[in-house]
Amino acid sequence: MFAVLLVVLVALLDIASAVTADKRDCWYDDCEQQVKSFEKINVSPSLLEASNPAKTGLLPVAWSDDEQSYYSVISVGNISFRVALDTGSADLWITSSACTTSACHSVPKYPLTYQSPSFASVNDNNTAFSVSFADGTAASGYVAREKVQLSNLTVPNQAFGMVSQSNVTMGSQMSGILGLGFPRLSTISNNVVNATPFFASLSQQGIVNYPLFGLSLTRNTSGTLTLGAIDSSVVKDVSQIEWNEVVAFSPFGTERNTTSYLQWAIPMGNILVNGSAITPSPTYPTAYSNQSLALLDVGTPGIYGPYQDVSSIFSAIDGSRLVDTKDGGQWALPCDVSETISFVFGTTNFTLQPSDYLIGPTSGNPDLCLAWPRASAPSSDGIDWQLGSPFLRTVYSIFSYGIDAKEPPMIGLYPRNNASAPVESPQYISSFMSAASATVATTLPNYLLPTPSYSTPPFAFNTSIPASIGQIVTSDLATSTYSPILATPAALNVTAIPTVSPSPTLLTLIITDTSGEVRTTTSTASTPSVTLGVPYGWSASAGSRLPVPLSRTLLACLSLVVLVLSSTS
Repeated sequence: MFAVLLVVLVALLDIASAVTADKRDCWYDDCEQQVKSFEKINVSPSLLEASNPAKTGLLPVAWSDDEQSYYSVISVGNISFRVALDTGSADLWITSSACTTSACHSVPKYPLTYQSPSFASVNDNNTAFSVSFADGTAASGYVAREKVQLSNLTVPNQAFGMVSQSNVTMGSQMSGILGLGFPRLSTISNNVVNATPFFASLSQQGIVNYPLFGLSLTRNTSGTLTLGAIDSSVVKDVSQIEWNEVVAFSPFGTERNTTSYLQWAIPMGNILVNGSAITPSPTYPTAYSNQSLALLDVGTPGIYGPYQDVSSIFSAIDGSRLVDTKDGGQWALPCDVSETISFVFGTTNFTLQPSDYLIGPTSGNPDLCLAWPRASAPSSDGIDWQLGSPFLRTVYSIFSYGIDAKEPPMIGLYPRNNASAPVESPQYISSFMSAASATVATTLPNYLLPTPSYSTPPFAFNTSIPASIGQIVTSDLATSTYSPILATPAALNVTAIPTVSPSPTLLTLIITDTSGEVRTTTSTASTPSVTLGVPYGWSASAGSRLPVPLSRTLLACLSLVVLVLSSTS
């Protein structure tokens, strides 16, 4: 009898182990990088209460395998998903199990049969959500609410798009997009009451130490996204950050009757080719005091500018030729190019070496390389330049959200390239391109292409309600309980910016209290694994969460059975 019971006990424990031990998926393809990044935090005492130090987050960032997006892992209803980061949009959306199109086949999906205790419907799931992109792709579904967590920061009732139809194809098993823009840019916020975007929620509820986030981007999996702080392992000298006031936009149509913030756009100064200045020519010169606007967009895998400026850049580089005029203009130039391209913001030159702006050799002529920037048609919002990942990899970028009635939104740029460094040698470029396997399949024309012509659309905004650079508004920004540290260029208090640094094994918190006493505490980091798209301990066939830990429950029950049977024998 006991032998039979032991066999049954072992079998049931094996079943329990098989059910509760999910198939693990590392955050990135290399499981050796599975160790979670923890933080060393150094925060001004006026910004951080000793009783609540965990108001700063740090997440690893990786470059997708299709080389189109940067992504991080977030938790939605305690379910982990990879999401593309996007500063050019404001909504969070996740693919659901209702999506059966080909774009959804290999993507981890939110299981609609999972009865999440933190899920809340919006209007019985009848509030439509839709998003579309410049390449013609789109996703749609409905608005819902869930607990959303990034690192150790949580918004308990975050509105997001639950996608049931999509032809958006993304690499690296990404399940959606995390928009990091302003509420005015959000389709959800404009249709649902109290439905601010994720980072706006952190800032408006005072969840982070300071309402800013920072991005460190590389060509591999070693980047970081910080929330409420900047990454001090990258920014070694905060005094070298170039701060730029974000542009406010007038209303358009019947949208609203006040000026507010729409995009992470800042004025751009000159463009330099090997140190020689090119003055940008804005599409709408009267809209922003004859200044060109640049959108800093982590969701754009390239650099785009108006034809008049881009053609001037390549006219200054010997051997350049226009090779494609579809949807704008694409140039090719000798792969052994010896020029740098710099964008000027404030008083700082942010310099791109050839390896930063060369896309790769053409398959038809490996001595010619396609290059950024690419020309684009005029946009009615007056934003002439989109500086995406090729530019953002050369800087550490800080997006400060602004404080209601106290501080405008700001973008801080910390140069990672030395503007005075020698230009990369042709040998280095050749080696770099070979290692990157970056050959581009393209057919080059064997004749000179004519200059493309564009029609300029009417300016989209109502200029009778003026907007200005660095305007401080009274709503849509962070809660006014924050004390401003970036309010004006003359009063920047950059040493008060919270800092955080990655560490693979320890969490070290440093707090200086009001008496000047420094207290340091450390704890050992764990090494959790992550399952994408599957709630821990949940069975899709059962449609519910299994008891956790199931093996202990079974063991206790079977032990009781054995005890009862033994007492009756």
